[in-house]
Amino acid sequence: MSPSAAIAYLNGRFLPLEDVRISPLDRGFLFADGIYEVAAVIDGRLVDSASHLARLERSTAAIGIGLPLTLDAIEAAQKQLVARNGLSEGLVYLQITRGADTTRDFIAPTSLQPTLFMFVQDKPFLNVPAVGTGIAVATMPDLRWARRDIKSVGLLAQAMAKQAAKEAGAQEAWMVEDGFVTEGASSTAVIVTDEGIVTRPYSRSVLAGCTGAALTALAQESGIAVIRRPFTVAEALAAKEAFITSASTLCLSVVRIDRQPVGDGMPGPVAMRLRALYIDFARATGV
Repeated sequence: MSPSAAIAYLNGRFLPLEDVRISPLDRGFLFADGIYEVAAVIDGRLVDSASHLARLERSTAAIGIGLPLTLDAIEAAQKQLVARNGLSEGLVYLQITRGADTTRDFIAPTSLQPTLFMFVQDKPFLNVPAVGTGIAVATMPDLRWARRDIKSVGLLAQAMAKQAAKEAGAQEAWMVEDGFVTEGASSTAVIVTDEGIVTRPYSRSVLAGCTGAALTALAQESGIAVIRRPFTVAEALAAKEAFITSASTLCLSVVRIDRQPVGDGMPGPVAMRLRALYIDFARATGV
């Protein structure tokens, strides 16, 4: 799908992506004053939509932006966007900002109308080489703001971490704070030990991942213990397996951390099993 052929959504209108115009005085552009969500699409249907929309509502409420549409109306627009683009496998990106002012001021007028923008991305992730090979991650200090539970469009620290990871020969960055892994730059970090699968508890320090929540529920239903506690990089390197979860990757094995192998350096059975369970869940519950 080329950008010139893609259809986007802006404030109630469907129009070619190349024709979308957002004011340079929009607070999302000037202050990163906005929230975003990314939902997967499999077989032309939204995956885990209710979970993503609930998180959108939590995040916008946390920074005081009112939703311009009901959650049902937002989902209906997303589904129409998927259909108009003929998207079978990929992502729907949604962003809500506080809106555009007539000047730049830190204090926003209460009269602003939020900007709601959505577009789709054709992205294969079901059958990609990384499923069979696993990925590498590079660790680096977590330099983000303190409210990581809010899915803010302010992603400079994550973008810098991703670039540093790429330069280190890795596909993802794991952020480290006070000696413990918080999460990936755009994913949830998980390890597999004798205890079961280990991942951070929800708090202001991490984003509550929708895909991660679904995967941990599936793990528990299949008899795999889920332990929510912090873990160190050393513990991750000594783990049986490691993996990441996100809407854009689903579940991918981490086979190297800072160029050192995890386990036997190959995708592990737990991650592969959970990935298969999640795909079945996505296909059974997509809307």
